[in-house]
Amino acid sequence: MMFFEWLKAILYGIVEGITEWLPVSSTGHLILIEDWLPFAFTSDQTFLEHFSEMFDVVIQLGAILAVLILFFGKLWPFSKAKSKQEKRATWSLWFKVVVASLPAALVGILGDKLLEKLTNKDIDGWLYNSAVVAAALIVYGIAFILIERFHRGSMARVESVDAISYKTAFLIGCFQVLSIVPGTSRSGSTILGAMLLGLSRTVGAEFSFFMAIPAMVGASGIKLLDFGTWVSEQGISVPINAWIVLGIGFFVSFAVSLVAIRFLMDFVKKHNFTPFGIYRIALGLLVLILWLIRV
Repeated sequence: MMFFEWLKAILYGIVEGITEWLPVSSTGHLILIEDWLPFAFTSDQTFLEHFSEMFDVVIQLGAILAVLILFFGKLWPFSKAKSKQEKRATWSLWFKVVVASLPAALVGILGDKLLEKLTNKDIDGWLYNSAVVAAALIVYGIAFILIERFHRGSMARVESVDAISYKTAFLIGCFQVLSIVPGTSRSGSTILGAMLLGLSRTVGAEFSFFMAIPAMVGASGIKLLDFGTWVSEQGISVPINAWIVLGIGFFVSFAVSLVAIRFLMDFVKKHNFTPFGIYRIALGLLVLILWLIRV
């Protein structure tokens, strides 16, 4: 029985590792898996609901670890091999990432708390459902196709991450706010925004990876804290099987992300995002059909 649960965790990790970085929405894919292959390592359904909500977010830390390893040289400001100018450029990059992270942090944390206080439901409570995810997948899939057609033949104004201004970083962060809607795709919204602001696909994708670090670390920390608070309030202990499943999902997500990030960086050098737009529309229609069948 537990072996099957481990296989589910591996599948979740593979899907997260691939879809977190490709602009196709990890949420849309995870919803499909959760509908057909929910965890069942305990008979306590309430625990499984809270665990699954936390699991989906925390395995993103595995994906983040892949970014830190692949781009360590660019992101580490204390390298002795770097000149003073290069170190200043690295710190500047980190400050730009922080600036880009502010809009989503303010809306995601403060807005979430305010909405929950006013309506007794947080953002996920209002938006995390198959209908919203399907709509977001389709709308942004169409947006990818249209923007690629609009940008066909045009030259990007920003060809280096170091050349991104603080104003541009903040505006890209505003686009990241859109990813609060499940199914939008964090990488998709930030890359689209970056392209509209004049960044090349490669630079937009790379900066999107860096923006994911504070976004995912923050979201994972909040979910872990919420889960720990709930467990404490209930006076229950977390079964060892839950930690094993979480660990498997984390490490598989990390390993797959190493491959997915390299793939996307190579892909955007030679291709546009139209194939991802088509895929998003197809996935959105599938999610919508499955939702209608269940209604």
